[in-house]
Amino acid sequence: MALLFLQRLTGQDRTPLANRQLGGMLAFVAGAINAGGFLAVQRYTSHMTGIVSAIADDLATGGFALALAGFAALASFIAGAACTAILINWAHRRQMQSKYALALLLEAGLLLLFGMVGANLKSFEHLLIPTAVLLLCFIMGLQNATVTKISNTEIRTTHMTGVITDLGLELGRLIYWNHAQQGNLVLTVRANRDKLKIHLLILSLFFIGGLAGALAFKHFGFSATIPIALLLIIVAAPALLLDLRRG
Repeated sequence: MALLFLQRLTGQDRTPLANRQLGGMLAFVAGAINAGGFLAVQRYTSHMTGIVSAIADDLATGGFALALAGFAALASFIAGAACTAILINWAHRRQMQSKYALALLLEAGLLLLFGMVGANLKSFEHLLIPTAVLLLCFIMGLQNATVTKISNTEIRTTHMTGVITDLGLELGRLIYWNHAQQGNLVLTVRANRDKLKIHLLILSLFFIGGLAGALAFKHFGFSATIPIALLLIIVAAPALLLDLRRG
């Protein structure tokens, strides 16, 4: 039963339920990485809005070195998203069941690499902190593009601005007081309750993941990346094993 569930999460044949379950799990992972990563490198790396704004501020105030670092972070996020597209299309042409699982396996490996980098931050702080930031940005771009591709742009997991905006829109429709018909037209406003549930789920799991990630990093340091990476490997493994059996 558990194996079939995991196969549905990352398998080639998608269902709306599987998309939402995977999206919820990855929202938890993104929240944990984002919050734990902030404690490690003092920067949030999952949303590019703040980074792009910071680049503009740094250029305006003459902080060209900081602006360059921001451009590097932005490029790393884009590279992660591009890597997802390459992996998925490469696997799709070969009719592989693991075309989505490959990106999650890569994310798990990069998280372990981040943990290894972080373990040596005190020894080579000036070199490894920028490396850790770029690595986290790449991971976030990789994950967000994976969920976007799987759900046909319905679900985002690494930043909550769009999720909260859509949540507000649906709440507004939910509490809207529909009047009687106007002329010959009946204008009825109805909330998309299904969409409302999805956004609440994603937001809640991102927050819970952030809390768990921050507490784990606070108490266990960079070894907190290990259980997150193992979770991603477990989710990706069934689809990968199917392809290995097929040769």
